[in-house]
Amino acid sequence: MEPKITELKEKQLVGMHTSMSLVHNKTFELWGKFRSRIHEIESRVSSDFISMQVYDPSYFVNFSPAYNFVKWACVEVPNPENVPDGMERFTLKGGAYAVFHYKGSSADTSIFQYIFTEWLPNSKYQLDNRPHFEVLGSTYKNNDPHSEEEIWIPIKEK
Repeated sequence: MEPKITELKEKQLVGMHTSMSLVHNKTFELWGKFRSRIHEIESRVSSDFISMQVYDPSYFVNFSPAYNFVKWACVEVPNPENVPDGMERFTLKGGAYAVFHYKGSSADTSIFQYIFTEWLPNSKYQLDNRPHFEVLGSTYKNNDPHSEEEIWIPIKEK
């Protein structure tokens, strides 16, 4: 599976976040809380949801599933001025991304194994220290084998 290399323009996001690890995954709780309040966000750029991970610069150096990262449940907004109580704004900086169009269950993590152990080491790119995210559009169906999403991995040339 070859990604599309894309130059992302800066995006304004609004959402909720929590610290977690893969061992102590709180994704279900985070998204449940966010989805119950999505109607409070006055305007959105699209109907897509964004699941974003912000990693410490050393996260992937000696990877362990017990390492913490910050997970966001959010949406893109044209202007992040009216942020509902209990939500925050985030400016997603632009830059190069490898975009993988993934079809399959979100519970299947083999796509990430492929990206980090096969595609990335054999490409002319390395990870850049910016957020990773998934765009969950109209064809996204959580844990459904027919689900589709875009996986955005921040990159820079080696």
